[in-house]
Amino acid sequence: MADLASVLTANGKQYYSGKPISPQNCREHGLSPYLPSTELIKAVNLAIFLEKRPLLLKGEPGCGKTTLAQAIAHELGLPYEAWYIKSTTRARDGLYTYDAVGRLHDAQLSRVGKASNSKVGNLENYIKLGPLGRAFTNPQRTVVLIDEIDKADIDFPNDLLRELDEQQFTIEEKGEEVKANYPPIVIVTSNDEKDLPDAFLRRCLFYYIQFPYPQLANIVQSHFPKSDPNLVEAAVKRFSELRQKMEKGKAGKKVSTSELLDWFAVLRQFPNDEVLKQMEGEIPFPEVLLKKWEDHLRYLQQP
Repeated sequence: MADLASVLTANGKQYYSGKPISPQNCREHGLSPYLPSTELIKAVNLAIFLEKRPLLLKGEPGCGKTTLAQAIAHELGLPYEAWYIKSTTRARDGLYTYDAVGRLHDAQLSRVGKASNSKVGNLENYIKLGPLGRAFTNPQRTVVLIDEIDKADIDFPNDLLRELDEQQFTIEEKGEEVKANYPPIVIVTSNDEKDLPDAFLRRCLFYYIQFPYPQLANIVQSHFPKSDPNLVEAAVKRFSELRQKMEKGKAGKKVSTSELLDWFAVLRQFPNDEVLKQMEGEIPFPEVLLKKWEDHLRYLQQP
């Protein structure tokens, strides 16, 4: 069977290879290095091929869900839109917002000659497209991140079903239909704080990002390319031992890759031989890794 990249190429579509971003590109574009697994690359390319199917990513915080969308956009040279969800976010916010209060204020000013009637009469002055709305109107395909969708109200995902299915939405104040120039590549992340509706799940592709134990050394090296390999190996080994203890125990928050990177950034400021010797015993700078006093007591005082 031909690989998915060949299928996408034959259908005139770009495909995601997951090739590492160079340190220079990271610095120039404010990106983080990203090292996806082969299976994750395949899931992304399935979403690219199927067009109207968002890719739903789950996994522990810090496993790389949020940064994937930016890595895809960078590699494919596509526009990127990020929609960070809060508990108060409504589905329409991602499409457009209408500043009714601003228009009312301007209307009051126009009555006393302090604002023009033409501004108040033009609804375009008070309508602003959201991340998904901008992706629909972009002249090229756009990568859209819908981050932490499970933070919103339970009805939020279902409120996006028509827009994702039909690739269009209505600006109700103008009675205007906005149709997508190109179906966006939609990456949705969830931390499983609440269950998502079945109707929404049916329309998604799904991938669970496992904690990247085998890639930890490569991840550290990609962020700190000039580091001593012995220090990287020792830090990853000590970190992995701690995390595996936490997995077997009752830790409320296990250490993640973001904490590993912060911890390593501190370690490399000191002489290697000093740090390596200390790591044979206790864990240096545990406050960077452990965020609860119970975890300090449980995991740092164990033999």
